[in-house]
Amino acid sequence: MNMTMYTVDVYSGSDDSIIRDSHAQGVIVKATQGTGYVNPKCNHQVALAKSLDKKLGYYHYAGGGDPVVEADYFLTNIKNYIGTGMLVVDWESYQNSAWGDTTWVRRFVDRVHDKTGVWPVIYVQESAIWQVANCAKDCGLWVAKYASMNWNSWTVPNMPVSSGAFAAITGWQYTGGDMDRSIWYIDESGWDKFAKANTANPAPQVQPQPQSKPVSAPKTWTDDLGVVWHEEKATFTLNTAINLRWGATTKSALIATLPAGSEVEYDAWAKSGGYIWIRQPRGNGQFGYLVCRDGNGQAFGTFK
Repeated sequence: MNMTMYTVDVYSGSDDSIIRDSHAQGVIVKATQGTGYVNPKCNHQVALAKSLDKKLGYYHYAGGGDPVVEADYFLTNIKNYIGTGMLVVDWESYQNSAWGDTTWVRRFVDRVHDKTGVWPVIYVQESAIWQVANCAKDCGLWVAKYASMNWNSWTVPNMPVSSGAFAAITGWQYTGGDMDRSIWYIDESGWDKFAKANTANPAPQVQPQPQSKPVSAPKTWTDDLGVVWHEEKATFTLNTAINLRWGATTKSALIATLPAGSEVEYDAWAKSGGYIWIRQPRGNGQFGYLVCRDGNGQAFGTFK
């Protein structure tokens, strides 16, 4: 029996082709964010996934407000979907005023469970699992950790993935490039259990084991501005004019405005000021910096 599944996750800016991808057995759709946003394409994306006989999930992106109020907002807007798919809380730093608060997700999942009997799965980057460790006995863990920002393949990279305080990881999102791809260590019946009431962390399988040559984790470092950089060597081709600056901030001095079609060889990427930035080596120990993606992950060009 196949004890793994593959999924994609989508938001309002996702093309329908991502949902249609034949590799994806499940689709996790963004439903809400904070207490003032509903994905306008949610119903369409759910209907499309359902028509293709894909397993479903619905996620709420934490805004950092009152977690009980946000949980109620999420449930109100997906009331017709409860019981038909996995419920997920997306815990990230961007646009989340409560980032670092170790009680927020605990209060959110408790509220969802109190009202539905369902324990949500928690999506979080590997380095921040400690923020949700107090949910380990009740909730499944969906970890985000990438071999690179443009691992545009369904091949699962062989690299260590921590489960922190959780017994094991339930799902692993291993790409964030052209589309988010995840592998889940459950079968379809295990997926269904997460959607139903009175489910206390259905036993996830063990973490992925190397089956081929391991991929080395990229080096990381923090620069003088406090920006965390991740080593990655590739080429970015601009599809629009973008400013090249002396630092990874829109307030940094301008070097030049690069026209559409320019190719930039870069050696690292980072998140800063709501954007994804890349670093261009310029000789003599100097670097130029430019944005390559917006806060929603939409790219301003192509990578190779």
